[in-house]
Parts: sequence; C-alpha cells; structure tokens
Amino acid sequence: MRLGELKKVRGATKKRKRIGRGPGSGHGKTSTRGHKGLKARSGGKVHPRYEGGQMPIQRRIPKRGFTSFRKKEYQIVNLGSLEKCGRLELISPLVMKNVGLIKSLNLPVKILGEGKIDYSVTIQAQAFSQSAREKIQAAGGKTELIK
Repeated sequence: MRLGELKKVRGATKKRKRIGRGPGSGHGKTSTRGHKGLKARSGGKVHPRYEGGQMPIQRRIPKRGFTSFRKKEYQIVNLGSLEKCGRLELISPLVMKNVGLIKSLNLPVKILGEGKIDYSVTIQAQAFSQSAREKIQAAGGKTELIK
C-alpha cells in the first residue's frame, strides 16, 4: 500500500448544507437561524466579551490607583554581582548581557551599591545609586553615564 492508493472511509465526506434556498430546501424559511435576534442577522456575531446582559467583568472589577506612562523601568545590577564579569577594565551593558546579569539591551541599567568592589574599573550604565558611585570611586574606578 502506498500513500497515493489511500481512499477516504465510506461516510467520511458529506454534502455541504446549502442554506438560504427557500422553504423547500429542508432548512425552512429562516435558514436554520431562528426568528429575529442578533444571531439571525447578517454579520451578527456575539462579541467574545459579551456576558448575556450581566454586568461585564471590566465594569465589575474595582478600579484603583494610577500608572504613570513616563515611569522608567530599570534593570537592576548590584555591585557585588559585577564579579561575574571578571576583572575587566570596562564593564558596559553589553558585557553584563553576555554574562547574564541583564536580559535586554533595550531597557536601561541601574547599578546599585549592594556588595563591594575592590578593584579599579570603569562602569557604563544609564543610572547609578549614590552608594554605588561612592564605592566605585573609592576603589579607584569611574562611572560613566550613557544615554
């Protein structure tokens, strides 16, 4: 037996239901749609969020608070975790991404002062906390802001 010799099982295909061909077609005057109402109309579909006249979920849930559209989401990197980068002279967001400290180069990076650093290094990031900046400069390093 080959793929080209396969045949459909008897009864696998049926004639399609021809709708809208009058009362003699066996589907009645209204073409199996019932009388009036949304689903009887042409193009009438029930919206996926429609809940049958019940108060919709987006109106039942309480609304509170405020979300600013200007808020910046930083990827946070602690000074102690920069040891994963090794003793490089320059640590940039690209180096941090390669090591796995940050997930995306499209989001800004902020260096926080958790942990310690004991060697001179230049670190590039979009933001630094005050304690991180002091610890890096105390170790003889530099902080560079990038846009």
